[in-house]
Amino acid sequence: MTRKKSLFRQLFLSYVFIILASLFAVTWYASTSLREFFLREIESDLKERSNILSVQLRDHFDPLDEGEIDKICKEMGYLGDTRFTVILPSGTVVGDSQEDPKKMDNHLDRPEVAAAISKGVGISERHSLTLGTTFLYVAVSQKKNGQLTAVVRNSVAMDSVDETIWRTQLRVIFGGLVIAFLAALISFLVAHKIRRPIEEVKRGAEIFAKGDFQFRLPISDLREIGSLSETMNRMAEELHRRIDTMTQQTNELEAVLSSMVEGVFGVDMDDRIIGINIAAADILKCDRHEVQGRTIQEVLRHSDLQRLVHEALSSNEPVEREITLYTEEESAVWAVGNPLRDGRKDRIGALIVLNDMTRLRKLENIRRDFVANVSHEIKTPITAIKGFVETLKDGAVKNTEDAERFLSIIQRHVDRLEAIVEDLLSLSRIERESEREEV
Repeated sequence: MTRKKSLFRQLFLSYVFIILASLFAVTWYASTSLREFFLREIESDLKERSNILSVQLRDHFDPLDEGEIDKICKEMGYLGDTRFTVILPSGTVVGDSQEDPKKMDNHLDRPEVAAAISKGVGISERHSLTLGTTFLYVAVSQKKNGQLTAVVRNSVAMDSVDETIWRTQLRVIFGGLVIAFLAALISFLVAHKIRRPIEEVKRGAEIFAKGDFQFRLPISDLREIGSLSETMNRMAEELHRRIDTMTQQTNELEAVLSSMVEGVFGVDMDDRIIGINIAAADILKCDRHEVQGRTIQEVLRHSDLQRLVHEALSSNEPVEREITLYTEEESAVWAVGNPLRDGRKDRIGALIVLNDMTRLRKLENIRRDFVANVSHEIKTPITAIKGFVETLKDGAVKNTEDAERFLSIIQRHVDRLEAIVEDLLSLSRIERESEREEV
C-alpha cells in the first residue's frame, strides 16, 4: 500500500524547493551580471588609463626615445598599480612597467595588440607566461597625423577582480540565505495555517463517520476551507434529519410487522432471508435474529415451503397454497408469495405471507364432529318416535295401556329433541355474539 504524503510536508518542501531554486538562480544571475559589470568597468578604466599614458608619451616617438618611454611606463605603473606596455607597430616592446623591454618577446601576435592595430582598441583575457597569472589586457592604438605610432597596453591581474567578485558573491549568498530562512519560516507558518483547518475538517469528518451529527465544524477564515466546513455542517444536518426520518420509518414498519397476526418474511434473489416478523418466527419456530441473512434451506427443512419460495422468486404473479408444517406439532399454514421490488421497481426478491390455519382447521374438525354427533343424537329419537308412531298406527293405539306407554316414550324423545334444538340455538346465539364482539 502506497504511503500517504502529508499535505503540510508537501507544501513546506515545495516552498523550500522554490525558495532554494530561486536563490540559486538569483545568485547565479547576480554573480554573472556582477562579473560582467566589473569587467566593463575595469575595461573602461583601463582604456582611460591607456589614453592618459598615450598623452604623456606623444612627444617621445618622434624621435623615438625608448628610455624615456620605459621610464614613464614604470612611473605610471607604480602610481596606478597597473602594468603598462608600449609596443611599436612592428611588435617590438619599447616600454613596460614591470619588465625589461629588451628581454620581452615580440608582441605583434598578441590578440589585443592585433585588435588595437586593426580596430583601434583590443581587449583580451588570458594567462601571462611572463608573470604566471591571468590578466585582463586592454590595448589602445596611438596615432599621429593618421599614422600608427604605437600601441599602449595596460592590464590588471584578474586575481584581485575575482577576489572582489567572490566577496560580493558571498554577501549575495549570505543575504539570500537570510532571505531564504525568513521565506522558509513564513512558508512554515502559511503551511501550518492551511494544515490546521484541514485537520479540523478531517477530525469533524471522523466524528460524523462515527454517527455524531450534532457536532459542528468551526468555520475557518480561509474562504475555500470555510466553505468546505459550512458544506460539511449542512451535510451533517441533512444526514441527521434523513437518518432520523429513516429510523422513524423503520421503527414504524417494525411496529406494524410486529403487530401483524400474519407471518411475513422476505428473501433476496439468493434465497437469503432479509427480514422476518415475530409472527413468522413463531409459525416457523425459529429465532428471528439468528435467521437473518441465512438461506431458506438452512432455516426450513420443509420442501413444500421451499418450493413455494422458489416459485415466488421466479414468477411475476402471486403464488399461494396451503402447506402443512411439521415443527413441534403439525400446523396448517396458508402461504402467499409475491415478488418483492425496490423503489425503482427492480425485482430484489420475494415476500412470503403466512396465515396460521391450525386453529381454524381444528374448529372445522370440531364443527364436523359436532354435526356428526348432533345428527346421531337427533336420528336416534326420530327413529324411536317413527317406530312407535308406526306401531300405534298398526293397532297399538286400540290398546289403552300400550298406547299410553308408547306415547310417554314418544314424549320423552320429543323432550330430548327439544333440548337438543335448544342447545343448538344457544350455540348459534353464542357464535353470533362472539362475531359481533370481534367486529
